[in-house]
Amino acid sequence: MTQTVSNRVLYSWILGKLRPFSFHLTGILLLGLLSAPLALLTPLPLKIAVDSVIGSRPVPEFLQALLPAAAMESTSLLLGIAIVLVMIIASLGQLQGFGICVLSSYTGERLIMSFRAQVFRHMQRLSLSYHDTHSAAESIYRIQHDAACVKHIPIDGFIPFLRAGFTLFGMIYITALIDWQMAMVALGVSPILFILTRTSGRKLRKKWSEVKYMETSTTGIVQEVFTALRVVKAFGREDYEQARFTREASHFMRGHIRLAFIGASFDFFVSMTIALGTAVALLIGVSHVRSGILTLGELLMVMAYLAQLYGPLETISKKVAEMQASLTSAERVMTLLKQGPDVPERPHARPLARAKGHVVFRNVAFAYDPERTVLHNSSFEIEPGTRVGIVGTTGAGKTTLLNLLTRFYDPTSGQILLDGVDLRDYKVADLRNQFAVVLQDPVLFSTSIAENISYGRPGCRFEEIVAAAKAANAHDFIVHLRDGYDTQVGERGVRLSGGERQRLSLARAFLKRAPMLILDEPTSSVDTKTEASIVDTMETLMRGRTTFIIAHRLSTLKNCDVQLVIEQGRLLALEPIMTRAMA
Repeated sequence: MTQTVSNRVLYSWILGKLRPFSFHLTGILLLGLLSAPLALLTPLPLKIAVDSVIGSRPVPEFLQALLPAAAMESTSLLLGIAIVLVMIIASLGQLQGFGICVLSSYTGERLIMSFRAQVFRHMQRLSLSYHDTHSAAESIYRIQHDAACVKHIPIDGFIPFLRAGFTLFGMIYITALIDWQMAMVALGVSPILFILTRTSGRKLRKKWSEVKYMETSTTGIVQEVFTALRVVKAFGREDYEQARFTREASHFMRGHIRLAFIGASFDFFVSMTIALGTAVALLIGVSHVRSGILTLGELLMVMAYLAQLYGPLETISKKVAEMQASLTSAERVMTLLKQGPDVPERPHARPLARAKGHVVFRNVAFAYDPERTVLHNSSFEIEPGTRVGIVGTTGAGKTTLLNLLTRFYDPTSGQILLDGVDLRDYKVADLRNQFAVVLQDPVLFSTSIAENISYGRPGCRFEEIVAAAKAANAHDFIVHLRDGYDTQVGERGVRLSGGERQRLSLARAFLKRAPMLILDEPTSSVDTKTEASIVDTMETLMRGRTTFIIAHRLSTLKNCDVQLVIEQGRLLALEPIMTRAMA
């Protein structure tokens, strides 16, 4: 929760991300820089009105060259010129603001969309070990909130900062030409503003890191409760969850209040510093008017310039403070994107079109961490087309073994071979494409039945989807639904029964036509009658495929060829099922 990356490193990293949008950002910057000449022109009509219309002084020399001689002699014409200048300058300012608004919105939204897609893509490719140790709420927060820093830092930070710097330089130069002493007074507040900005920036950066952590925790409770809402309601824990949410939200609220206090204190001291500079400049200016060094119009013009000079100074100071939230987000996203997968693909990995299904484990061990070994030196060999039943008590290491086979994790030691080749030598996508998976808790997406079945083979023909549904004995119940294959299943398939969801999972496996099959307790959540029907369907699905099936019910394993027994992470036996039955 503390700053670990320097601002220089962050800025360099962010600039690298902005290169594809450099043309758009340059356009925003150039439009923004027009504010400097417009700001310099703004006091000009006031000076003409005071010095040349009310007073008797000549107009500025550059205007004398542009205006006809008759205008110099008529106060009415000069007043009209001053009024027209006010309108022209205001119109140009509005057109500039309109252009900046439209281009900033277009560029900013494209930046966010592109960066969110990059972060989302990266998070999908991180290993399961990362997601095992980081909540889904944290991942969602980084995609939805932290990724927006790629817009806020350049468009709300860099560009206004540069624009303010350019305007500041112009204002100091013009003010110095009129009265250098007042310009020096104006610059005298800069060191104080620098110290204030640096001090508050550090405090804000640290506090924003803490607040984002608190906000992630609050979001995590919401995500967790609504994911398990049936359990919450079943146990009557709504009040408990409300109290838990309120407690976390209170921490988040207090963090934001502290941020507001730091920000308000900073604004107060910045405003008072600028007020002090303005007061001193006014004191000197009045004395210069009295002594004849300045005219009243020139004093008004200088004070207008000072007001606009302090505007950029205030903008620079406040932007540095405001950017701390975005810099914190940038640090969090940069740390995430530098997180590499635990199962990296080798540079010259081999393609794999279709595996035969010959599997060999050689002294395979696996540990989630040094103190938690879940699989010990396991060795066995499975011939292509073999149906392997995996049995053992809960927590014995059955699912871990299959996670290693699909390379969700890599072994801590030993080798896993597929068709004589180490799994780590294959392309990861090709390897995983060899497996069709049916889980104990069927995973369906909040879309149509047809899209769920075709999830493993996007772009397949509708006739193939129907054929897969028929093979899984799902077609009959699908056609009796109001929208048939277009029926929306709801989040995680809540609109369907457990048996219906499992049949759709089997249909998805049929359609994928993978040479290897993993069935992780596919019938544990259904009744005996439904189980018998699903087992018959699985018999069809397993034909000609190397199959690994985890089950606690012996009826589910009746069609297996061999049985692999695991207890406490150790392989106890691999023997033919018929041999066990006869024994």
